[in-house]
Amino acid sequence: MKKNINKIKITVKDPLSAKEYLTAIKDGNRAVLSKAITLIESTNPKHQKIAEELIELSLPFSGNSVRIGITGVPGVGKSTLIEALGSYLIEEKKKKIAVLAIDPSSKKSGGSILGDKTRMNRLSINNDAFIRPSPSSGTLGGVAKATRESIILCETAGFDVILIETVGVGQSEIEVKSMVDFFLLLMLAGAGDELQGIKRGIMEIADGIFINKADGENIDKANLAIREYKNAIHFFPPNKNNWIPVVNSCSATENKGIDSIWEVVENFINLTTINSSFNENRKQQAKFWLEHTIQSSIMSLFYSDKNVSRKLKELETSVLDGGTSPFKAAKELIAIFKNKS
Repeated sequence: MKKNINKIKITVKDPLSAKEYLTAIKDGNRAVLSKAITLIESTNPKHQKIAEELIELSLPFSGNSVRIGITGVPGVGKSTLIEALGSYLIEEKKKKIAVLAIDPSSKKSGGSILGDKTRMNRLSINNDAFIRPSPSSGTLGGVAKATRESIILCETAGFDVILIETVGVGQSEIEVKSMVDFFLLLMLAGAGDELQGIKRGIMEIADGIFINKADGENIDKANLAIREYKNAIHFFPPNKNNWIPVVNSCSATENKGIDSIWEVVENFINLTTINSSFNENRKQQAKFWLEHTIQSSIMSLFYSDKNVSRKLKELETSVLDGGTSPFKAAKELIAIFKNKS
């Protein structure tokens, strides 16, 4: 008997087949989409096998969205901005929006601790929006393990714009850049240290810099910050796609400047499409994630090897006691791995 995909109860112990997941996702079943993302986040070998098949089946239906990464330090107002931007795109541009909100992970449970869905009340109840908080699980830059695959599934489900919110801790935002079309950096005016240290590295890869909370007494500070950032951009290396990063201000709480953000994104997409750098960027991203996956898979195979794990603890102790150098210990473990039967 054929299963009714939209009514079937899915459990972790009894997942659907990859084809059943695909059918339900294409039909717009949000519950199944959420379960599918949980599946690709799972480390269970059985789940991983189904997830890999699902991603392969989904590829022909993906790639048709605009992918936007949004980052900034905690407290800059990323969630508020995303809710305002998402609502604008749904109401004014008739877009379907998916939000992949990467939460900091609890060190004890590994789960999300901020709960972005609860901070986007207006957007979370909109039928044209899908919000998925995912734990970063300690990944540098707050990028969840399966975020790229989640993007593919959301595109298969028919979402036009994918918004990826990162933790914004400034450690490895290059991973965000490597999976989106447009990278938006939110900043605060008058917070000090604007052009210093770690922020400079993130600024160099940003396609747009918006000063948030530019309202009330902050307007003058925001205008000053805009001038400073515009001057700073002139000292950065030019982008290969001929795009000059735009600096502007907005107020997510007062819903000001939200349309300007989308206008900048559209201008960016138009320019990079015309000069062919849009598709080239996506090709380079695919290459990046091929290499990234190979490295991750090799690491997983290495640490799961029984002979390596047996020797690892002994060598760790020897390294900590100063009896063996880390380099010699690493070479010994690699030799064990290479010579396994």
